[in-house]
Amino acid sequence: MTKWTTEKIPPQQGRSAIVTGTGGLAYEDALALARAGASVVIAGRNPEKGADAVAAIKAVMPEAQVRFALLDLAKLASVAEFAAQIAREQDSLDILINNAGVMTPPQRFETSDGFELQFGTNYLGHFALTAHLLPLLKAGKKPRVVTVGSIASRRGAINFDDLQAERGYRPMQVYAQSKLACEMFALELGRRSEAAGWGIQSMGAHPGLSRTGLLYNAPGRPRLAIFVLRRLFRLMFQSAAQGALPTLFAATDPAARNGAYYGPDGFGGARGFPTAEKSPVRALDTAVAARLWEESLQLVNVTFA
Repeated sequence: MTKWTTEKIPPQQGRSAIVTGTGGLAYEDALALARAGASVVIAGRNPEKGADAVAAIKAVMPEAQVRFALLDLAKLASVAEFAAQIAREQDSLDILINNAGVMTPPQRFETSDGFELQFGTNYLGHFALTAHLLPLLKAGKKPRVVTVGSIASRRGAINFDDLQAERGYRPMQVYAQSKLACEMFALELGRRSEAAGWGIQSMGAHPGLSRTGLLYNAPGRPRLAIFVLRRLFRLMFQSAAQGALPTLFAATDPAARNGAYYGPDGFGGARGFPTAEKSPVRALDTAVAARLWEESLQLVNVTFA
C-alpha cells in the first residue's frame, strides 16, 4: 500500500457506485470512480451543487457515467424515496460510500424526524440508507460499503442515556459520537454480513485532516469563523483529493478487507497515503455496537434483510 494513489484503482467498468455528498471528499470519490469506469450516482440534498459536481466531472471526462440524485440524509422519507428511485433504475449496487455529513453546528439543531442533526445525518441517515439499499448490494458484484469516520471519533463515546444530546449539547463531543457510531456501524455491518452470508464487504475509512466544505456548511456558523477556518485549513490540512484516498482504497482495492479501517499513514493519521490502522478502542466494543444497531433499527424503523 506504499503511496497508494488513484492510479492504482482497478478498472471499474460494469460496476455501479453511490457516493453521498456533492463536494469535497464526495466529489473526489465520484471523480476517481468515474475515471476508472464506474457508473456513479452523486447523492445530495442540494440539486445545484449536485449539478455543478456532475458538470465538473464531465468537463474532465465527457464520457463519464455520472448523475445526480436527490437525497437528504436528515429526512428519513427522503432516504426511503431515494433508495426506491435507485431500485427502479437498477437491479444491483456494487459500491456504497457513506460520506456526507455535518460538523459542529454551534447550537443544537434537529432533523425533520426529531434527531439531533449530527447524529441524525452523519449516522442514522446512513444507517437507514444502507438498510434500504441492502437488497441491491446483495445482488452486486463483490459489493462494498465504505462508511467514512473521522479522527475526532477517538474522543467519542456512545451516550445511550442521551443519544440526541437533549440534556447537554457540546458541538465537538456530539460530532465525535456521530463519527464513532459510523465506525461502529462499519464494523458491525461487516460482522453481520459474514454471519448472514450477504457477501458484502464493509469497511471504515477516515480522511485525516483534509480541506473540505464540511465545517463551512454547518448551520449557524458565523462568517468570521468560516474565514478563520479557511485560513487554518489552507495552512495545516491536506487536499480533499489526498484525504479521499483511504476511502477509495477501501472501495476498490483487492487488498482491502472486510471489517478493516483505513486512514492516512502520516503522524497521528492526519495526512499521507492510505494504510490500514487500528480502529478506535471504543469502536471495537462489540456489545455496544450490537446495542447501538438494535436501537438504531427502532429509531429509524428499518430492517436489514
